[in-house]
Amino acid sequence: MSQFFQIHPETPQKRLIKQAVEILRQGGVVVYPTDSGYAIGCHLGDKQATDRIKRIRRLDDKHNFTLVCRDLSDIGVYAKVDNTQYRLLKTFTPGPYTFILDATSEVPRRLLHPKRRSIGVRVPDNEIVRELLGELGEPIMSSTLIMPGEEDPMTDPEDIRDRLEHEVDLIIDGGNCGMEATTVVNFTGEVPEIVRVGKGDPEPFRV
Repeated sequence: MSQFFQIHPETPQKRLIKQAVEILRQGGVVVYPTDSGYAIGCHLGDKQATDRIKRIRRLDDKHNFTLVCRDLSDIGVYAKVDNTQYRLLKTFTPGPYTFILDATSEVPRRLLHPKRRSIGVRVPDNEIVRELLGELGEPIMSSTLIMPGEEDPMTDPEDIRDRLEHEVDLIIDGGNCGMEATTVVNFTGEVPEIVRVGKGDPEPFRV
């Protein structure tokens, strides 16, 4: 049975943030709000928790997990960013975008795309996420909470609880955070490639 925390979206309760981070550190799988739907995540280095997320979402080894980061300094540790990319990322983070970048050696091999050594990174504009990441001190390895056979992320914390309370360790109710997934932009080629159009405006990345 999972725990269920109701955390205020603008002034998150420190006590609950600390408890949530402890669950992550102990290998828990956590559902939490972002600026574009709910996400499911775990500690960066935990293989068992990663495998649980893959089972819940029925993902194969080709799925690109996303490192949810607090700011650009985190991104620079895990992804290779040139000056042009940095300027774009600085302009559009925090926000509802996922950026696929070439990974650095800091990223565990099992998290990389098997053929391209790339990793997805994102900086959500969400106060609960900011507080979680600040307390944790490193990114959360995440995936949008889109269940098998569905196209949109889950949005209602009570529905999430009904469906996943026996499969995850914690569900954070942070209120309604929309139902559109992020816009995904791939920066690993010669020019940016829009992989998925979602909540973020794709036009600034069209060449």
